[in-house]
Amino acid sequence: MAAPASCLFCAIVAGTEPAARVLEEEHCVAFLDARPLFEGHVLLVPREHHVTLAELPERLVAPLFTTAQRLCRAVEAAQEAQGSFVAMNNVVSQSVAHLHVHVVPRRRKDGLRGFFWPRTRYAGDAAIAQVADGIRAALRG
Repeated sequence: MAAPASCLFCAIVAGTEPAARVLEEEHCVAFLDARPLFEGHVLLVPREHHVTLAELPERLVAPLFTTAQRLCRAVEAAQEAQGSFVAMNNVVSQSVAHLHVHVVPRRRKDGLRGFFWPRTRYAGDAAIAQVADGIRAALRG
């Protein structure tokens, strides 16, 4: 997919916009988030411009997520973190319209609350079945 001229992450991938790169591979690049939740917050982006996970070609899914897995380990080790939070927004809350995976080091009681939303309950077993049936049907295409 052709990159829009205004895409910040495409400019970082191209090297025309500065970033603290931590990893460069054939299919993806990782760099420190300029406005991190915590030190060590990394963004992983595909080199090709794709806006959402749904648009990402299947050939890039494994390289992206294998790299995300490696970054989890590396961020946790480098930051001496107890764990990590891995997240991706698709359109809603996506600050840059270029697919990116957040890898954030976590510690117990670190105060991160921004990614936790209010939970709800299904109205009952019939509602659960209806939602599950709808998703299964969508998966069959």
